[in-house]
Amino acid sequence: QVQLVESGGGLVQAGGSLRLSCAASGRTFSTYVMGWFRQAPGKEREFVAAISSSIGITYYADSVKGRFSISRDNFKNTVYLQMNSLKPEDTAVYYCGARLGVGSIMNSDEYKYWGQGTQVTVSS
Repeated sequence: QVQLVESGGGLVQAGGSLRLSCAASGRTFSTYVMGWFRQAPGKEREFVAAISSSIGITYYADSVKGRFSISRDNFKNTVYLQMNSLKPEDTAVYYCGARLGVGSIMNSDEYKYWGQGTQVTVSS
């Protein structure tokens, strides 16, 4: 069982930055693939970024590539999402997810554990 708690969301102007954190419980954090997804009002949950369990290979949605950076600290059981050059269209609730194994890393259905989400609002 893994429990995830996100933090770091807030209100920021376009062009600004935020750093999201996702703290995980449990001793097996390092074995999980960790992902960030977001959901805007009236839209489906969409993939943002993910990082593999072992050597930390990273994956990004095209819409955030070059602006967002995902990282993890297995000693602190935490995954981060550094978001730079934020745009109003980045406004959403951001969720942290955890999964085991291989498969479609961008498919939210394959993530077993989820946090409660943190709101990110980017004003124009």
